[in-house]
Amino acid sequence: MSGPPLDAFLVSTVAVAVAEIGDKTQLLALMLVARFARPAPILFAILIATLANHAAAALVGASVVDWIGESALRWGVGLSFLVIAAWILVPDQGDRGIGWCERLGVFGTSLVTFFLAEIGDKTQIATIVLAARYDTILWVTAGTTLGMMLANLPVVVIGGMAAGRLPLPAVRVVAAATFALLGIMALFEPVSGMVAAALAR
Repeated sequence: MSGPPLDAFLVSTVAVAVAEIGDKTQLLALMLVARFARPAPILFAILIATLANHAAAALVGASVVDWIGESALRWGVGLSFLVIAAWILVPDQGDRGIGWCERLGVFGTSLVTFFLAEIGDKTQIATIVLAARYDTILWVTAGTTLGMMLANLPVVVIGGMAAGRLPLPAVRVVAAATFALLGIMALFEPVSGMVAAALAR
């Protein structure tokens, strides 16, 4: 199952940007900037860590297409999005400590901790699912990485001001609704495609 590169890029960007709001990795970014007060190396570390993590996740997701049928893949993608929607509603249980690797400096500490915190995170799972859905590693990785940066940039630059003003419970509901909608669209893609074609006439 595949789609236009622009669709893969835009959906990946929006999905991860929304899912990342209030996530533990966003809270980790806030903690890093509060601790070191050096936004530039922290942002660069987040970019590199996300690229590495999501490229690997997208590679796994895209490879699934080679041995799973389209129908099974469609159901897997749809159900996975619904699971992520439910997962978003569960608050993260804190963040991972960073004291053990502070000797690596601001960039090294940010790179290692952000990469580790992202392993098994819902945004990584979303990347796997999106790569399986669109069968493109490049555009999904680019989109999910951009989404991650869009979500974390204001946190790192503005610090506690942005996070303190966000109504996180409401944001979680919006994020969950977004993934639920994506899941439903994936499950009923053939039907939605026929409806869209009928409306276009």
